[in-house]
Amino acid sequence: MEETVFSSAIEGMKHMKSDHDEILTKQFLDVCKMLLPILDKFGAAMAVVKSDISGNITRLDSKHTENPTRFNYLYALVQAELETKTAKNSSSCTNGLLWLTRAMDFLVELFRNLYQHQDWTMQQACNDSYGKTLKKWHGWIASSSFTVAIKLVPDRKKFMEVIASKGDTYADMDRFCVSFSPVLAQIHKFLHSCGVDSMKAA
Repeated sequence: MEETVFSSAIEGMKHMKSDHDEILTKQFLDVCKMLLPILDKFGAAMAVVKSDISGNITRLDSKHTENPTRFNYLYALVQAELETKTAKNSSSCTNGLLWLTRAMDFLVELFRNLYQHQDWTMQQACNDSYGKTLKKWHGWIASSSFTVAIKLVPDRKKFMEVIASKGDTYADMDRFCVSFSPVLAQIHKFLHSCGVDSMKAA
């Protein structure tokens, strides 16, 4: 089968969980990293989102590197901070995971919109995705910045041409969303059960 820009992430997801259905830290972060080159194709419009995602990946990755055995499973990062009562700190791994998961929600929703609504403009797809995911967690400053950034998105046709390959891009886009959505839902459920899922941005 011919590859697309989503192929590596789809393949990575096959190795993201243990035999006991636990999310593995490094493998989860690797899949998130694989989306960064796609974000580059949006240009300046996604610069803030990419920077936010990269920063949170680095934060979690650094903690995992400190003790790969202890933090082999993603939730162990949160559990360690719950024990030390640091989970709600803005610089915590818990906060990093929360915002990383929310950003991934936005991207999944965006790719889903591009796949399901092929008549929509890129701006329509972005605005709808933002409204369904990040918007409720953003205060006035973050929301205003995002609204301005979305106006810079590339033309949909040009974007699809840039990420095109010999493979079926739309089919892989859908495959990625279908596979990644349940993982993100699982993380949200865990964070909610820990009472650490309500932090907002300014």
